[in-house]
Amino acid sequence: MNSYLKITSALAISLYAASGFALTSDEVKAEKKSIEATYKSAMAQCKTLSGNAKDICEKEAKGNESVAKADLDAKEKPNDSTHYKARLARADAAYEVAKERCDDQSGNAKDVCKKDAQAAHVKAKEDAKVKRTQEAPSNMTPQDKAADVSEARKDAAQATRDAEYKAAKERCDTLPAASKDACVNDAKTRFAQ
Repeated sequence: MNSYLKITSALAISLYAASGFALTSDEVKAEKKSIEATYKSAMAQCKTLSGNAKDICEKEAKGNESVAKADLDAKEKPNDSTHYKARLARADAAYEVAKERCDDQSGNAKDVCKKDAQAAHVKAKEDAKVKRTQEAPSNMTPQDKAADVSEARKDAAQATRDAEYKAAKERCDTLPAASKDACVNDAKTRFAQ
């Protein structure tokens, strides 16, 4: 069921992204009903599960609904802002599911899992910012636009490195003192901290 939703959602995302045409109000109403029906069906499927599997299923259903709504908004009002919000919705949905999956673990493994989820979330959000900068309509010269994109990429790379460093540092916590120091120093070097 969940893999079906992921495939269906991915197909819908690609269809929305490929089309540059706005929807009619009847098409919007039909899409909203479809999103709602898919969400209700997914949540009904989740009720058959228990424990953290149920929680993960519910996060996936809510995330797919959020992404579908954001994609619909981008399709209804295609512009750089709505496309950016759709990318953020995908990043946030993936993050919520990843965090929920971490609940199956405990101790340092759970902490590492959450830091990895945060790092992936930061990367996805930063990638969305870069894409927004690339796609933003502009009356700038091509050189100025390229400079803006370059700056956005530089900022994104730094934010991603910082988040990845925190995850790498968290992995070092289970090591003995001497090994931990070497591990942290290696992480600092690797992620330019």
